[in-house]
Amino acid sequence: MTVKVQVVFYSMYGHIYRMAEAVAEGAREVDGAEVALYQVPELMPEEMLERSGAKAARAAFAHVPIAQPAQLAEADAILFGTPTRFGNMCAQMRNFLDQTGGLWAKGALIGKVGGVFAASATQHGGQESTLLSFHTTLLHQGMVVVGVPYSEPRQTIVSEITGGSPYGATTITGGDGKRLPSENELAIARFQGRHAAGIARRLVAGK
Repeated sequence: MTVKVQVVFYSMYGHIYRMAEAVAEGAREVDGAEVALYQVPELMPEEMLERSGAKAARAAFAHVPIAQPAQLAEADAILFGTPTRFGNMCAQMRNFLDQTGGLWAKGALIGKVGGVFAASATQHGGQESTLLSFHTTLLHQGMVVVGVPYSEPRQTIVSEITGGSPYGATTITGGDGKRLPSENELAIARFQGRHAAGIARRLVAGK
């Protein structure tokens, strides 16, 4: 049995890309899972990316193909990754999702598994509001929203600063962006990928 999983993300400095790789790694552990990574198109001007240092950072994942809205219909599970922008998803991801009206009109995503992972600069920088507000779009599309249940015990760790919530895997980048995803955060991301792909597999088997 084949289960098609897409990990669709936007990353400016590579933090969400690292999380996306971990989500994909977890999903690949499920028997029959075919996992593909995609990034959504950039909207920022080239000179702004250059000035902010993002252009150099993005070279690490320049090989990841650009997502097309129509391709989402081919997946059994889609996990979306976004940085937090003022407690919400980034403009690049919002722009991409706003192009899925045709899929909504056809009901093309109804019954597919959907999940979200995110990043913010600070520990309380709007991660949960980003995840929850993102879920609204998935629910409008008729998707089966999957988060991170507490069977993943790393969520309860308080001995270190860490992201992770029942709504989705998260990472904290630090105000200067120098903090990379910790092993605890990556493990939660792998769990989310594995969990979502596993549920998708059961749904496909039940068709």
